[in-house]
Amino acid sequence: MRPVSKFHGARNDFIIVDARRQRLDDVVAFARRWCDRRTGIGADGLLVIGPSDRTLVSMRVINADGSEAEMCGNGVRCVARYLDERGEESRLEVDTLGGIVRTEVLERGEVYRVRVDVGEPRILWNEGNDARVDVGNPHLVLFRDAIETVDLVALGRDHPDLNVHVAAVETPSALRVRHFERGAGLTMACGTGAVASAVAAIVRGGVHSPVEVRVPGGELTIEWNGNGHAFMTGPAVHVFDTQI
Repeated sequence: MRPVSKFHGARNDFIIVDARRQRLDDVVAFARRWCDRRTGIGADGLLVIGPSDRTLVSMRVINADGSEAEMCGNGVRCVARYLDERGEESRLEVDTLGGIVRTEVLERGEVYRVRVDVGEPRILWNEGNDARVDVGNPHLVLFRDAIETVDLVALGRDHPDLNVHVAAVETPSALRVRHFERGAGLTMACGTGAVASAVAAIVRGGVHSPVEVRVPGGELTIEWNGNGHAFMTGPAVHVFDTQI
């Protein structure tokens, strides 16, 4: 039997395995089996906590289809809560394929809030209503007036190497965003996608930090002053623990 935990960040949900305590050899097969919503636990992805030569822990992100992502903003908040609840550091450096990500638990209790330093976003190109942004993983942000009518599934399939987001500016400090993530499809939230969308909106003009990013699963707060590191704050929800 293997202990696992189910968490979500703004309803972007994950299975967490601590592979420091019990080795997990075939992460791809495990993710495909247990992330399945009909025959498994059900999740957008698998988060594997492991050792690191550079930091206290590492985090691997395996999508529901078995592909691996460089980083996951909602996922790293969940890992921060998982470790905090087990008596580890409330401030962490987490080693990911997208670089070292720093987390800080801000609030515990019924609402568990975690702030994440996601590093310095890179704007690869910007054409006003469309932008490519790298936040440790690649994003395409498309600004549209009516995001609900956009065929986001088709857009995602047209750009298989990118996480695709459609965004609308609601106020100078608020966006609405929908997400299509590589390896997971439509998701209720994408943390790094929210960062990429806020960064693109600030560069585009008319939006200022902090930005409330309203996603199907809730809200995330993004801070970015136009250069340097970006920060994301949002919930981390512990759903249950079990053994499989």
